Amino acid sequence: MVVPQSSPMLLTRNLLYTGITRAKKLLIVIGSEKIVKFMIQNIDSKKRNTGLEYKMRQ
Repeated sequence: MVVPQSSPMLLTRNLLYTGITRAKKLLIVIGSEKIVKFMIQNIDSKKRNTGLEYKMRQ
């Protein structure tokens, strides 16, 4: 899993968790330890406006 330095909005604990849980046999994290620690502490999640509910009702 590549963890580049990017917007804090993208570096969330949820994204890191998803990468870890989808690994089948092995996970190699490529990136800064500082960024990974930031992701672990960043529990901020934004409401996603996908429009899925509207599409399903159509």
